[in-house]
Amino acid sequence: MQRYFLLENAELNQRFFLHNNEDIHHIKNVMRMTVDDEIIITFNDQKSMICKIIDFHEQNIEVLTLEDTTRQTELPVEISIASGLIKGDKYEWMIQKATEMGAHYFIAVQSERSVVKLDHKKQSKKIDRWQKIIKEASEQSMRLTIPDIRYMSNFNSVCDIINEYDYVLIAYEEEAKRGGTSNLHQIGSNLKKGQKVLIIFGPEGGLSEKEVALFEDGYNISLGPRILRAETAPLYALAALSYQLELMR
Repeated sequence: MQRYFLLENAELNQRFFLHNNEDIHHIKNVMRMTVDDEIIITFNDQKSMICKIIDFHEQNIEVLTLEDTTRQTELPVEISIASGLIKGDKYEWMIQKATEMGAHYFIAVQSERSVVKLDHKKQSKKIDRWQKIIKEASEQSMRLTIPDIRYMSNFNSVCDIINEYDYVLIAYEEEAKRGGTSNLHQIGSNLKKGQKVLIIFGPEGGLSEKEVALFEDGYNISLGPRILRAETAPLYALAALSYQLELMR
């Protein structure tokens, strides 16, 4: 059953209206749905309900909520991914898969070693595209929320917000070279429900020593003995923490 999001609080046996043009196009022209067809809508209060299409209007689609099918699909902690910009469609692939794996928030950063440079004039259009990818991945993976994404011009700006987090982790390849492998596991074991974690990743060339030094109060972590690609590293970290937080408890 197709899933969509609606930024209103859910109520059973109530009528709602879908206004998102892309959702309307998908329902009408891609799925070719008709009156009495059913969809699932995830609401702003993280409830998912089976809804029946009541009517197609010129500017919206009217639906009726029939059944609460909410199932907890969010990670028990909020994990934000701050990563340097990487080439081509690799960043888009990463945020899509990281959304499927439970990431709560994304920060795209213009790192010292980023080959990609985000033109100021194109920032808004690029962020809109990234947000669309995240929304579609959230629908596909039965998420109860749609992660947000923002752009920061350097890691100094990221440093300004670290007080918002309970843990700040820095994926640093030098830590792997030194053989350090225990930090991620230890922190994962100590995490409590509702805590906020920021994990910082570099671009293809990794984080510079200057960037790592910005987060001296954080924890340098290794992602195992192998050196991972920039687009793979966030997924490894999410998978490792998901295993500890969801499958081992």
